[in-house]
Amino acid sequence: MAGINQLGKGMMVVGSLTFLGVLTLWFGDIEQDRHYPNRNPKSIEQAGMTTVTLRQDRQGHYTFTGRINGQPVDFLVDTGATDVVIPQNVAVRLGLQPGRPQRANTAAGTITVYQTVIPTLEIAGLRFDNVSGVVNPGMEGGAALLGMSVIRHLELEQTGRTLILREKNNG
Repeated sequence: MAGINQLGKGMMVVGSLTFLGVLTLWFGDIEQDRHYPNRNPKSIEQAGMTTVTLRQDRQGHYTFTGRINGQPVDFLVDTGATDVVIPQNVAVRLGLQPGRPQRANTAAGTITVYQTVIPTLEIAGLRFDNVSGVVNPGMEGGAALLGMSVIRHLELEQTGRTLILREKNNG
């Protein structure tokens, strides 16, 4: 009888630990979504137009994971950036070649960046080829800025905490 009680207690402990583990993973995923809600943005195709919907993160920014040359890259939508701005460490990882230096005015002052061309940039179902970009050697972190060299090809519609990116109708 004592052996059965011990086995029952052991099974109860294992079951409780498993339940706590599942809850931790579930709530951790919810917290991750609140901090970074657009890890895997989806596109919707309607009437021949592709639309991507982004939700604001906790800081009120529109961040998402896109792709450059097929490799994942974190982006921040920045209508104040002329081009796509890529931190040097990300550019090296992607194999992007820095070209001619140019001066850029930023919130931190005037800096030197290096022109580059991004062969392909993807946001869910939206694809852009031969995108104008710059490599910023002084930029910290791993997120690139999605600037106007891409945004100018999109219609943006903001409602509440949602930003809709829609390809422009060129017809």
